[in-house]
Amino acid sequence: MPALDLTATSIDLTRAICDIPSVSDDETVLADAIHEAVLALPHLEVYRDGDTIVARTNLGRDQRVAIAGHIDTVPLNANLPTRDIEIDGEPYLWGRGTVDMKAGVAVQLKLAHDLVTPRADITWMWYDHEEVDADLNGLTRLAASRPDLFAADFAILGEPSNGQVEGGCNGNLRAIVRTRGVRAHSARSWIGENAIHKAAPVLARLSEYRPREIEVEGLLYREGLNAVRVGGGIAGNVIPDLCEIEVNYRFAPSRDADEAERHVRDVFAGFDVDVVDLAIGARPGLDAPLAQEFVAAVGAEPRPKYGWTDVARFSAMGVPAVNYGPGDPHLAHHDEERVPLAQIIEVERGLRAWLS
Repeated sequence: MPALDLTATSIDLTRAICDIPSVSDDETVLADAIHEAVLALPHLEVYRDGDTIVARTNLGRDQRVAIAGHIDTVPLNANLPTRDIEIDGEPYLWGRGTVDMKAGVAVQLKLAHDLVTPRADITWMWYDHEEVDADLNGLTRLAASRPDLFAADFAILGEPSNGQVEGGCNGNLRAIVRTRGVRAHSARSWIGENAIHKAAPVLARLSEYRPREIEVEGLLYREGLNAVRVGGGIAGNVIPDLCEIEVNYRFAPSRDADEAERHVRDVFAGFDVDVVDLAIGARPGLDAPLAQEFVAAVGAEPRPKYGWTDVARFSAMGVPAVNYGPGDPHLAHHDEERVPLAQIIEVERGLRAWLS
């Protein structure tokens, strides 16, 4: 098992944990390394559930902050080991996980080691299976078995935000829209009904759809409704009797689950719609006093988070939460994933200044 040196810089820690591959469903080696590293810190109480590790201070402070980061990545594509590169004179660390979101995790591990007597009690959470279905998420398990560990006055997710504060997040819905036909030999196509052809109106509705921009608590969220997968047909000489169009709906945090589902069903009225995954968003929560102190301390201008993150999980449990981490979210999952070293340093500085 590789050992993590938490006395190293957050940049060196980023390099170390990125070079331990941890694609979703294969996080155990990295989880073991994190577990061993934080077990050695006497100021932290450590709890483990599968490949999710929780470490917290218990100093009796008036307030508690939860700071979390996922340790899994999307699959590799010849982008490990990491390497140092330079773009326009600026140094970067390149490789899978540098943006989403091991640079944020590295900052958290560094501060978990250094902040022995923080101004507020801290619950650090490093969890598995964020990049896959929500029912596999390590925080889903933890919320079911140990909801007490989520108790906090404010939460921070180290998701990439270019070192800025991104409040709340959009919700995320996936649905399958199906069209059906009658199978036949393609030489006698008039005997059958082509399910793929029947999908044309579904694609037309998507093409004509105009997503909304919605202001929520002073932040402007952009919605989106898009086809992300189309499948149909069984052979090159058979008229298909089924076509499935998978659509993805990103919706503003002002909508609840029922409203989001109803909207998608309204758009595709007359078609068979099966909602297969739904996660509500999170309102910004920046009106919380602790959140305002945090924003002021790190000197950031709050922005909306367009992608879904686990801030929604904290928000649903009554804990206001924001995203704050190094890395450009546009490069998350990108084969040229890379993080500016300066952002790692700045995010560490901001959190350290606020928590010290």
